Amino acid sequence: MTDNLPRIAVVGRPNVGKSTLFNRLAGKPLAIVDDRPGVTRDRREARGRLGEMELLLIDTAGYDDAEKDGLDAEMRTQTEMAIHDADVCLLLIDARAGITPLDEIFADVMRKSGKPVILCANKAEGKAGLGGLMDAYALGLGEPIGLSAAHGDGMSDLYQAVYEALGSPKRRRKKDEDEEPPLRIAVIGRPNAGKSTLINTLIGEERLITGPEAGITRDAIAVDWMWDGRRVRLHDTAGLRRRGKVKDRLERMSAADTLRAVKFAEVVLLLVDAQHPLEKQDLHLADMAYKEGRAVAIAISKFDLVPNRTAFLKEMQLEFERLLPQMTGAPLLPISSVKNKGLDEIMPALSRLHKDWDAKIKTRDLNDWLQEMIERHPPPSVAGRRIRPRYLTQTKGRPPTFVLMCSRGYALPDSYKRYLINGIREAFEMPGIPIRLIVKSGKNPYADRKNPDARTKRT
Repeated sequence: MTDNLPRIAVVGRPNVGKSTLFNRLAGKPLAIVDDRPGVTRDRREARGRLGEMELLLIDTAGYDDAEKDGLDAEMRTQTEMAIHDADVCLLLIDARAGITPLDEIFADVMRKSGKPVILCANKAEGKAGLGGLMDAYALGLGEPIGLSAAHGDGMSDLYQAVYEALGSPKRRRKKDEDEEPPLRIAVIGRPNAGKSTLINTLIGEERLITGPEAGITRDAIAVDWMWDGRRVRLHDTAGLRRRGKVKDRLERMSAADTLRAVKFAEVVLLLVDAQHPLEKQDLHLADMAYKEGRAVAIAISKFDLVPNRTAFLKEMQLEFERLLPQMTGAPLLPISSVKNKGLDEIMPALSRLHKDWDAKIKTRDLNDWLQEMIERHPPPSVAGRRIRPRYLTQTKGRPPTFVLMCSRGYALPDSYKRYLINGIREAFEMPGIPIRLIVKSGKNPYADRKNPDARTKRT
């Protein structure tokens, strides 16, 4: 857990380089960075390091004019919550642009917060930032630190300032060897499917910005949560449209961030709008997560708006199995985040799905089952020669992966592989779980013989 880590909030007006500094301290490009202001909306948390100090970093949205409402007001609220939770705040200004009225407003907010504040003049590399660095003294927050988040300049000065502000920089995360890793769940879907609303309802907190507009979420935001005594990490993701419709560079980066969240998840929850269920993009997203080897569950959101719910759900089940037969048996969960209906079924279903996804099957049980499958339906002959399966074993889980040793494995038809995969799924109770089957041929002891006469006799 990260409860013992010092919490460092990176704050400032829009487009001063907060996400760039966040990525620098995190050691990897977690937050989306673009030249346009206002790219970051939700607050993002990640572990980072400054020197030998291990930190919990909080990236925030740009603090804008206090008179605005709607989405800007929600972004401002998220920033204020980050300031409240932080041990130390890094207030960033743009050294090249100098002090702006919005910087002065933000400096006043920081003074009223009572939190330790370190004033950082970003983009201070070269002579262009000297004027802004000197002007920063006028904010009355002490000596500013000149740095460049993009190039890594000034990190030693920042380390010294954070070290002094924390007072106890040796606060480190005590790693418990018996600590169970979190269950990683990515919530995906088309834009405006209700992903952020669902996560807020599950955790009982307005952690993510929501609204009627499509495309509010841009970054894949990880939210840590405890469910039934177990650590869970929920990844809220940007809505994915068809690739041909994505023209904007920022949307392409958001889509790449979503795909990265799916790749690192263990279970994927696909949200489908009950008003427009199982559209082509929904099917594409489900198949994409399945091909990544992730366990997939389908949640039908806004189910309270459906008139004949029993008939609708039955029809959806049949349609889903027809369009995605490889995912037959995957959980189909009717929910309503607004009405708080069906949400209690989500985590038990995902927990069971994760258990099946991580299952290990004994080799003896697999081979007993294999003999039964062969007796019931032997592999077809190819070019007049029989294919003989000999041995089946599971090499790994997450997802379950099996290796089948057989003679002339290269000729085993795909239809027979599907027969075995579906048999594994049914016999060992793995509904909807992606299963990998690798077919290998036994080594031919005569293939490498140098005596051609001996090979001819064998033939």
